[in-house]
Amino acid sequence: MNVSDAIRLKRAVRNFTPEPLPEEVILAILNAGRRAQSSKNTQPWHFIAITDKAILKELSEYGEWAGHLAGAALGVAIVHPDPVERFQILFDIGQAAAYMQLAAWDMGVGSCMATIYQEDKARQTLGFPPELHIRFAISFGYPAQVEKLTEPPKKGGRRPPGEVIHRDKW
Repeated sequence: MNVSDAIRLKRAVRNFTPEPLPEEVILAILNAGRRAQSSKNTQPWHFIAITDKAILKELSEYGEWAGHLAGAALGVAIVHPDPVERFQILFDIGQAAAYMQLAAWDMGVGSCMATIYQEDKARQTLGFPPELHIRFAISFGYPAQVEKLTEPPKKGGRRPPGEVIHRDKW
């Protein structure tokens, strides 16, 4: 699949089959995130790759809309320095997340972002150091509805270009 098709067809997938992801798929997803560009090449991320179902279930309880993590074959917690110190950090980890999700989509793996609101509980569960933070995790797995991978985009699902694109001036 080319990048344009992946961007056009990519959608959030929250329901997964119970099938585990092969190790080479997991590594390809993680390496895509690792290769993302970042401000001044700071690479402000650490990825905690989670396949343990008990840990995924626990992490799914730390965000109001994070329930899809419990059914994932892989969860990736993105751990990073405090974004208050450098606001670009959130943009950089967003790029890493997008790279991972597009790489996964190319391999037939669905994904969905989850916001983690209970940072202290997540730290306790995942064991990352106190100077690092977590705001996001991503669920990955084979879609329970395989047709999601090839469905055309929904009509009216995105605002038209004229509403969001401005040239030279507003």
